[in-house]
This record gives sequence, C-alpha cells and structure tokens, in this order.
Amino acid sequence: MCPTVLTWYADYRKTVRIERPTGPARTTGWTGRACLPLEVSELSHRHVNKRTGVIAVAGAAAIAGAAILLPSAFASSENNPTTRAFAPEPAAELGSALATALGDSAAGWYYNADAKQLVVNVLDANAAKTVTAKGAVAKVVQNSTAELTSATQTLKTTASVPGTAWSVDPKTNQVSVLADSTVTGTKWATLTKATNSLGGLVTVKRTAGEFKPFDGGNGKNKNNGNSNTNSNGAAATGAGAAADPSATADPAATATAAPSATADPSAAAAAGAAGAGGNAAAVSGVQGGDAIFGGNVRCSLGFNVDVNGAPAFLTAGHCGNDAATWSADQAGATQLGTVSVTTFPVSDFALVTYDDAATVPPSSVDLGNGQTQAITQAVDASVGLAVQRSGSTTGLHGGTVTGLNATVNYGNGDIVNGLIQTDVCAEAGDSGGPLFASDAAVGLTSGGSGDCTVGGETFFQPVTTALATAGATIGAGGAGASATATDTASAAANAGAAAGAGAAATATDSVSPSDVPTQSGSNSTNSFTN
Repeated sequence: MCPTVLTWYADYRKTVRIERPTGPARTTGWTGRACLPLEVSELSHRHVNKRTGVIAVAGAAAIAGAAILLPSAFASSENNPTTRAFAPEPAAELGSALATALGDSAAGWYYNADAKQLVVNVLDANAAKTVTAKGAVAKVVQNSTAELTSATQTLKTTASVPGTAWSVDPKTNQVSVLADSTVTGTKWATLTKATNSLGGLVTVKRTAGEFKPFDGGNGKNKNNGNSNTNSNGAAATGAGAAADPSATADPAATATAAPSATADPSAAAAAGAAGAGGNAAAVSGVQGGDAIFGGNVRCSLGFNVDVNGAPAFLTAGHCGNDAATWSADQAGATQLGTVSVTTFPVSDFALVTYDDAATVPPSSVDLGNGQTQAITQAVDASVGLAVQRSGSTTGLHGGTVTGLNATVNYGNGDIVNGLIQTDVCAEAGDSGGPLFASDAAVGLTSGGSGDCTVGGETFFQPVTTALATAGATIGAGGAGASATATDTASAAANAGAAAGAGAAATATDSVSPSDVPTQSGSNSTNSFTN
C-alpha cells in the first residue's frame, strides 16, 4: 500500500507539513498501482485548522481520505509533469504577470536557472492552481508579502545600524539581513534586538568585509580593468574617428559577445564617417565599464543614454557627488561631460551630459580583450537572474541576483534603498559600472563588501529607475529602448539599434499582465497561453 503521514502543529505561526508521493514509482502488491517515495511540502497556517495531533494513516481507506484532504495544488510542483522550462526573460514576464494577478495570494517569485523554472510563492490552493496551470512551480509559503514588507519597515525604524543591509529573499520567504565586520558591541545588540522581535520573518548572517561605495582613487587601473578606448577603435570625444567603417565597428566582435545580437553595418559606417573635418557627429569611444575620472576619484561609466536628443551617460550617484565634471583620462585633458543629476544617498545614480552635443557614444559594454556587448534595452532585475558586471578596476565578472529592493547602510548617514543585491564581486573604482544580462541593461554598481579575490556581496542601482527619473533612454541619438517599456516583450522587440553598436532584439514565449486571469475564490480561470 502507499503510506501517507499528516502532521498538525499547535502553534498557528508554524507551517503544516504534509508528506506526499513523489519521485520514481514502485509497484505494490495490493492494488498494482504505483507508489512513490514521500516528499515534504509546506502549507500556510492561514488555510488549515489550528489543532494538534499526529495521525498515521495506512491502508486503502486512509489513502482515499488523504486524496480528498490533500489536493495536489497544495504541494510544491517541481515534479509536476506540466512544469515548463523558461528562458529568463519570459520567466520574468510571467512571474510579474502572475504576481499582479494573484495579488495578496502571491508572495514573490524567483527564477531557478539550473532547472530553468519559474517558482512562484503562493499562500493558498487556488493561487497554486493558477501558477501550475501556466507551467510554473507553485511553492506554498508561510509569510505574505505584506508581512515581509512590514518587517523591512521595522528594520528601518529600529535597526538603522551602519554596516547592515537587508532585502526580501523569495527563495527562503524571509527578509535576509546582513551585518558586516564593523557591526559589533552596541550596534550588534541593537540589530539582534530588532531581528529577534521579528521571529521567523528574518534571518541574520555575518559578512567578513565592510559595506562601502566602490568609488576609487585616481590611480591606474588593474591589468584586468577596462581602458577608455573600445575595441571598435572609436576616438575620444571631439577627436573624431577615421572614415573607415571597419575601423569604427567590428560586427564580428559584437556578434561574438552577443550571439543574439546583429550588428548594424550602416550605423558603423555613419559613425566611421565622423572626422575632425567632417559634418558627421563626433564619436566617443567611452562605453560601459570604462574608466572615468573626476578630480581625485576614478569611477566607471555605466550606460550611454539619450535625454531628449542629447547624449549623456549614467554612473553612480556617489561618483556624481565626488566631482562635477568627468574626463576620459586621468590628467583631465579629455573632458567628457558635466553632472546634471545626482541622487545619492536617496538612490545611487548620476546623469552626466556630454559637453559636445554632437557626440554619438556607443550603446555597449566593454567586455575586455577587444570584445564588446551591445546594449539595446533595459529590464528589471529578478532573483535568480544570471548577470555580468564590468568595471574599470576588475573588468568583467558574473554572478546571480540574490535580492531586490535592498537597503544598505554605508555609514555616515548614507543609507540607500531600492537596490539590487547580487553575489557578483567588485572593488574600488568599479562604482557606476554596468550590470547587464546579455543585451539588457540591469543596474549600476553602487557598493558592497569583499573583493574579487575572496568574493562578497555587491549592490546595484536599478537602471530602469534611473532612466525613468532622468527621462533617459538606453542608446544614443534617440535610438535606445525606452525606460517605460522594460517589463514587456515588446520592449525587446522595439528597442532601437544603438549607434555604432546596434542590435535587433527578439523576445519569445511572452505574456502580458493583462492576459493573466483575475482570481475570484475557487473559480479562477486560465484563458491565456504563452
């Protein structure tokens, strides 16, 4: 026979555990039907009776009863035969759409890159059915979004300690609190008093480094850092480039860095025509990840953008606070532009407008070794998303998004909210550099702990927020993707080719939030496909 065990807990704050069949089947002699090994899944306390007892059930009658009491929608669906494999972009679209449609019945979502699965946290059976019907994994959890958000607000008011950071982790359904090496003595006591009051809503971990912004001194870059001359051979601002398309853009190199991107030879030719004596626009060779210098500070350029037809670039806000003008060289002989917007520490981005209005900067990221990645769109981060970062100190490094809407207390009153948390490393001088996923801009390097020798945590300003606040678009000369279309597949399809480094983007297997059924009691319907 197939055994089933049910366990109730007296404490209503704890989850109910239900062991259910899963895994490879084995045949029983009693019915000839397959029995599966048992797996433990979790249920919300909101949807079960709060009583104590342990019931061991065996035999045909118990199995039949369990089938009635335990609908499959309540269980995690990693092994559900209808679970689909998703690429990151359609997973993000569906995750956002389901979260919007399910409202309070959803409690976050994340992308399982190894299994290529979208995992959506839910609080009840109806929500689980909606999620699994779309091929995603429904994970029944205890803590609601409202409870987790309330916990972060409590931390802001009672645990505002320098050297701390926190974000909601949908994988654990808890608020993840980090404390760096400076949090000791009374600071540690203040933090633990606040977190202890929140019980199972939070987890606390120590990190060996010290949280700080990653702006750097004016010294030379490390050997693996990025210079301010890109692989396409474009000249610095105002100098012009040789009138030779092959010298200005290298379609093969761009395609190598981004297999899904198609280089635009006509854009390259137009950029190549720019010369000191010509009528075409001057071309800046400074691109994402390259060094920029302001006074005694070195940072990294994030993304070249367009603001109402004027060329500009994004970098970190604390870099914008460090200097009013920024140059492509340490001596300051090649001035690039002037800071027009800086937001630190409310958020952490700065907008620098190119001094030469005729500049046509490349919408690309320096990958090192003569390679570049075209950037054609901007997207919101999602937990589990594989990302890369480029910076003038450490060059190119990759990792994963681990948290969203993070708060970091760098000390000296510098508390930044709404950041992206990652396990990507970075060091001083990498501030402002681009965080990206393939051809999509994701964030700007803010700060963190550790380094690229021992690892650590790095936080990033979401680029979509920066673009919306600054009224900017990704790309030069109005050819960039709009910040207002970051959550839909059409953003990728409609993103213009970046000047000198353009690429066509195509999104597939997409769904818009309006396609997700609105849930009403147990009569929710599923009317869309993806």
